Amino acid sequence: MVKKAISKDDWSARLAEVQVDRDDLNKLIMNYLIIEGYKDAAEKFSQESGAKPPVNLESIQNRMVVRTAIQRGHIEEAIEHVNDLNPEILDTNPKLFFHLQQQRLIEYIREGRVTEALEFAQEELAPRGEENPEFLSELERTMSLLAFELNSPSPVSDLLTPAQRQKLASELNSALLLSQSQEKDPKLPALLKMCWWAQQQLDERCTYPKIKDFTKAELVMEPMGAVGGSQGSSSSAVAGA
Repeated sequence: MVKKAISKDDWSARLAEVQVDRDDLNKLIMNYLIIEGYKDAAEKFSQESGAKPPVNLESIQNRMVVRTAIQRGHIEEAIEHVNDLNPEILDTNPKLFFHLQQQRLIEYIREGRVTEALEFAQEELAPRGEENPEFLSELERTMSLLAFELNSPSPVSDLLTPAQRQKLASELNSALLLSQSQEKDPKLPALLKMCWWAQQQLDERCTYPKIKDFTKAELVMEPMGAVGGSQGSSSSAVAGA
């Protein structure tokens, strides 16, 4: 099957005909900033764009405090803040509470507090692992950190990366949003994933200027033979959105 080729000029002309309401774009950006907890950025964006936030921006502050504590490795502090806001959040979400305790264990190991790590794992995490196979598997993987040098590559070194803290911070942020009857997931990443999927479908029918790197959003026209490998960079960018 011969694929249709669409030039960059033709593609750009078609895009120019698409009418996108600026208010909708502003709402999309504000939705992302609020859900992800960027209070200062949301305030500045509101001032510059005139977009009105759908919630009191002060309500973001509590979530920012919790997120910052997690990202700094201060897990006990984060738990205290969450319980002050709403103790039912952790009482009714055993998986989230386990992940918080798991992160406490990771921080003990990171700091070289091996004796405390072993005692904490035995007293706090092992009983939960006996009740839940998924928790047990995660606990065993975490304890494997003790078998390797902290700064050397290992099958479990990802647990010590900032991404691990970020993942937990996002999980806790979603729980806080749900407790406040707010959306837990921003719309923007979902739209980016939809755009990436649409490009995959279009690749089967024609060649056209596409977005290879979603962090830059630049249209790139590829040679006919390069279509198969075009989605690697875009998919990784979308996955990180």
